[in-house]
Amino acid sequence: MKLIKFRSALAAALVFALVFALTACGGTGSGSAASGSGAASASSGAASSAQKGGEVNVYNWGEYIDEGLNDQFEKATGIKVNYTTFDSNESMYSLLKSGGSSYDVIIPSDYMISRLIQEGMLEKLDFANIPNFSLIDDKYKKLEYDPTNEYSVPYTSGTVGLIYNTKVVTGTVDSWSLLFDEKYSGQILMFDNPRDAFGIALKYQGHSLNTTDEGELNSACELLRSQHPYLQGYVMDQIFNKLESGEAAIGPYYAGDYLTMLDTNPDLAFCRPKEGTNWFVDAMCVPKGAKNKANAEAYINFMCSTDACLANMKEIGYTSANKEACEKYAADLDAAAYDIMFPTEEELKNCEIFTNLPAETLALYDKLWIEVKA
Repeated sequence: MKLIKFRSALAAALVFALVFALTACGGTGSGSAASGSGAASASSGAASSAQKGGEVNVYNWGEYIDEGLNDQFEKATGIKVNYTTFDSNESMYSLLKSGGSSYDVIIPSDYMISRLIQEGMLEKLDFANIPNFSLIDDKYKKLEYDPTNEYSVPYTSGTVGLIYNTKVVTGTVDSWSLLFDEKYSGQILMFDNPRDAFGIALKYQGHSLNTTDEGELNSACELLRSQHPYLQGYVMDQIFNKLESGEAAIGPYYAGDYLTMLDTNPDLAFCRPKEGTNWFVDAMCVPKGAKNKANAEAYINFMCSTDACLANMKEIGYTSANKEACEKYAADLDAAAYDIMFPTEEELKNCEIFTNLPAETLALYDKLWIEVKA
């Protein structure tokens, strides 16, 4: 989110503090808190085990970081960041599964993390190298996808909702039904990944996001197929240009990205549909066999620092898992953005977090998604 740019003075202060931490601080015990918080602790504990120089290969979602943070990490540690992006959990998984990658840090979503753990595709983390884990809010710890907190460190959280152009869409908007309304034929976009698309159809029909019932999944498939005549197309990050430019008027996407789009097109609005939606957590992990594991843990520790988390919230509009950063950021946030970034407990009761599904259900998803896209 570009509501407030990360100022160069703060960036310089952060770099200075990071370098000081690297030279002045030794390692800490596993799970221990670094003294103080924020920038001063951004790399403490990681310097002793991270390589002097070297590199770290990071694989993240598109439009999902304050771009200056990688430069700051490089200046503070001497570790070169090679940074590339993906547009869905499924595309990231396919690349890892094929063995055609050499990433050190990946940032999947909750249900995909669970799958990667079950399939032995992640390294256990050495939390002695990640003292800033102590800054993570307890509500993000020991969640179902990583119940022992051995494989992941939360990065951001958010919700999925409807984004629509108020100059095109008339009347009250409070339901997923907008995505299936013939009135807006040719103006509607849909997720180009099965879990999100089926999740919307399932919630609209009154079912759980995590159902394994074949009949419910088949019914959701038929609903998605019925949407074909009204669709402009299936998209992931292409939705930014289409909604910002007015080329399309309606699409489901992630709340943080709505705030980014709003900077360009103030006619856009957002709602969490009354039928319920997905609340997600994306977290930083290290793939099995990563060549630069210590550097990866240094990078994760840096990204957990209060100043890094503040910079990310200001730039991308997603809620940080760092409790201190959230408290500082929320204090200066306008009411509309606050409601998007910090849903109430009551609103979250109507949300579900995706869980990993049994192999036979995943196979059915693959089959039905082909039918949907046919």
